[in-house]
Amino acid sequence: MQDPVDRSRRRFIFQTGVGLLAAASMPAWVRAMEMHGMPKLTPNRASPAFKPDVEIELAARQGSISILPGQATRVQHYTAKLLSGPKDTLTELPSCYLGPIIRLQKGQKVRIHFRNDLMEPTITHWHGLHVPALMDGHPMYIIDPGETFVYEFEVINRASLNIYHPHPHEITAKQVYYGLAGGLIINDEEEARLELPSGEYEIPIVLQDRRFNAQNQLIYGPHMHDRMMGFYGDRILVNGQPNAEFEVASRAYRFRFLNGSNARIYKLGWSDGTPVTVIGVDGGLLESPETFPYVMLAPGERLDVWADFSGRPKGTELTMRSLPFSGVLPMMAEHMGGRGGRGGMGGMMGGMGMMGAMALPVGSDYPLFKIRVTRETGESPKLPSRLSKIDRYTLDDVANPSKPVPIAISESPMAMLLNGRSYAFDYIQPFERIPLDTVQLMEIFHTSGGGHGMGHGMRGRMMGMMGGHGSDAQPEGQGMGGMGMRGGMGMMFSMAHPIHLHGDQFQIISRTVAVERADSYATVKDGLVSSGWKDTVLVMPGETVRMIKPFHHFKGVFMYHCHNLEHEDMGMMRDFLIE
Repeated sequence: MQDPVDRSRRRFIFQTGVGLLAAASMPAWVRAMEMHGMPKLTPNRASPAFKPDVEIELAARQGSISILPGQATRVQHYTAKLLSGPKDTLTELPSCYLGPIIRLQKGQKVRIHFRNDLMEPTITHWHGLHVPALMDGHPMYIIDPGETFVYEFEVINRASLNIYHPHPHEITAKQVYYGLAGGLIINDEEEARLELPSGEYEIPIVLQDRRFNAQNQLIYGPHMHDRMMGFYGDRILVNGQPNAEFEVASRAYRFRFLNGSNARIYKLGWSDGTPVTVIGVDGGLLESPETFPYVMLAPGERLDVWADFSGRPKGTELTMRSLPFSGVLPMMAEHMGGRGGRGGMGGMMGGMGMMGAMALPVGSDYPLFKIRVTRETGESPKLPSRLSKIDRYTLDDVANPSKPVPIAISESPMAMLLNGRSYAFDYIQPFERIPLDTVQLMEIFHTSGGGHGMGHGMRGRMMGMMGGHGSDAQPEGQGMGGMGMRGGMGMMFSMAHPIHLHGDQFQIISRTVAVERADSYATVKDGLVSSGWKDTVLVMPGETVRMIKPFHHFKGVFMYHCHNLEHEDMGMMRDFLIE
């Protein structure tokens, strides 16, 4: 797919590797004019050469909807209109502010006219989709109110549940919190042959937490504590509604879970102790079903769950809960009782908002939704023993087996950083430049403790991972949040981060955790699903995650960042340049 002929000079500079090199050699004052902050580019237009199989009008706009009894709640939301394509392409969720579910088929060519009807800039990212850089929703492509950006891409992903949501720099969290998000389901022939539960037996489950004031309006005004911990609500919404209940028959269902919260991590488990059967993750079906006592679900992650109610009599009730766990908040918060519903100062650390309202404590035990069996049936599909074929990568396939690409997490009271830096659009480091059509070993780890050492030892390890590119490649300390922060104090601020990588999805090959974090890690480890294709991974304090990621098909700038959205807006975000 080619860029439009009338693209601006700055789009050419920022979208090509040659342009980035040229920009780096410009005089400082020219670079400051062209590259300081996000460039304002001409919105992409439809290409006459592109012949879509599906064409959609999508808009982000203000609205209101009844969520709680009484006054309607003002929201931001996506609306859509199908211009051409299969009739089942768009499915509205009833009485819900979330955008319609977009259902696409692998191999389809898709054109989406996205219009900004908000009162502020925005752009939409297709979280999980592997599309050209121009179509990925990078913040550099934000459009102003009244403007339209045209996306054109071919669906090359396998069957999976993905997300569409805004991605403007520094205001993503607010826009998602006020309602801008939706699900995007891809189907393919491999999945269709399995005849998994569909139609009324395939249920989307979008989990979000929100705070409301006395007038039923959403509260969002993060002060520094909320920015550092993430913004937590005091009420759980499922598909945009509180106190969710689902009526089911005594047969098998397919639950498509999506964590749409800004920061909240869930530990999903059935109230009667029934194991959770997982058939898919972010990037689609696993090779075979896997059973867990519970499953962890971080912001941006998805889970495909087989839920079989066969044999349960009419009137049976079952609750999906978030079960107790620890270790996702900084140690200083947990030491003061900030988890598990404890009171006192720790409870404040666990979720006191600027309005003084106590959020639902992180890691506590609370219900998410209720299942009620309302009819009995003897007909039900059987769980397939084999789901899909996944070509697994090994270290023999990677271009850098001894020098993994680093994603180093560091935290302080004033900064959340990746590779020692806050986000800067034009600040791609040598180790963030990846050759096209290579497969790379990557490693995510915490610099504040976690057994990696600090100071010169940490720098030496980073230098080795980056291939010894010299001083310019070294992550630089920025106050207490940088690489120079010593382990003892750093560990007090260390917390869990869901790390999301744009572009190709990846395969996790190992997880290890520091000894000093083993106790809290034990409360989550049996629910970490590491199989299959992933695009978002929860990295616990003291944990090191190694993964293999291909970089195929598309050149250009692709982001990687924390999907705790307050952290993302703080600048816990970086770019890869695929060249």
